[in-house]
Amino acid sequence: MAEHTLSAEPTHSRWNRDLAPRLVIAHGDTVHMECADASGGQVKPGMSAGEFQSIDRGRIHALTGPIFIEGADVGDVLEVQVLEVAHKGWGWTSVIPGLGFLKDRFSEPYLFHWELEGNVSRSLAPALVPLQPFCGVMGVAPAEHGEFRTRPPGIFGGNMDIRELSTGAKLYVPVLNHGALFSAGDAHAAQGDGEVCINGIECPANATLRFHIHKGGKISSPLVESSPGAQTRGPEWIVVESGEDAVAAARAATSRMVDLLAERWRMSPLHAYLLCSAVMNLRLSQVVNEPMFTVSAAISKHILPERKLFQA
Repeated sequence: MAEHTLSAEPTHSRWNRDLAPRLVIAHGDTVHMECADASGGQVKPGMSAGEFQSIDRGRIHALTGPIFIEGADVGDVLEVQVLEVAHKGWGWTSVIPGLGFLKDRFSEPYLFHWELEGNVSRSLAPALVPLQPFCGVMGVAPAEHGEFRTRPPGIFGGNMDIRELSTGAKLYVPVLNHGALFSAGDAHAAQGDGEVCINGIECPANATLRFHIHKGGKISSPLVESSPGAQTRGPEWIVVESGEDAVAAARAATSRMVDLLAERWRMSPLHAYLLCSAVMNLRLSQVVNEPMFTVSAAISKHILPERKLFQA
């Protein structure tokens, strides 16, 4: 099982199954990835809000990849183990006119700079902000031909902004093309559920990921195993759904959780439904990647007997 290093440049800011892979790896390999901040290095410490207004928005997300995983075929499941995500000591958060959950209330451009001190930031006094870096975008190339903006998430993963995808977590996504063609970026040092002002703490980061292929795993949308951390609720099973209707996405996530409990823990669908009502948490993971909303349905792993979703 080899280890590889992949620099951020050249980044890409479109999903496209025809992009040439920047790296070819095998099942079980580890990749040390450099990730630019979401602006692709355009934002610098000390930049003014006026200067921020003139950056090239077409470069937003600036993903590292694609990575071709040998042996990955359509219908398989790609498991991505997040071994580490580490920030580089600084980050930024913005208000962008016309974007954000409260765009009608906060309409003036603003750019805030953060100093990041290991596991906390004291930049926004009097708050002491715990840091838990993760990649806001993690996914594989969509099945369709053509170029697609990275802002909307989908069954391929992408711009989900699931803050539980930090060090120690695992992401499972369906493979939609030969080789999977995985990319990641849009690192955040911290983010609340919803990412309401349009950004978390955007930052450059180094991510170390390990890749496994599960043949014929057949999942329909992303699934996450989280790990304990500064901002999480403890380890959880998390089903992820995105759609233009947040209620419909929440209903789909709940139904998938019922199916997961029935298939993996041999519960009847009815009893699984009752358990979801008693212990499952529905969260709006992001509400700002219009027109798509991302909903997470989570159950604590402490509630259920230990299971592996797939055999190694």
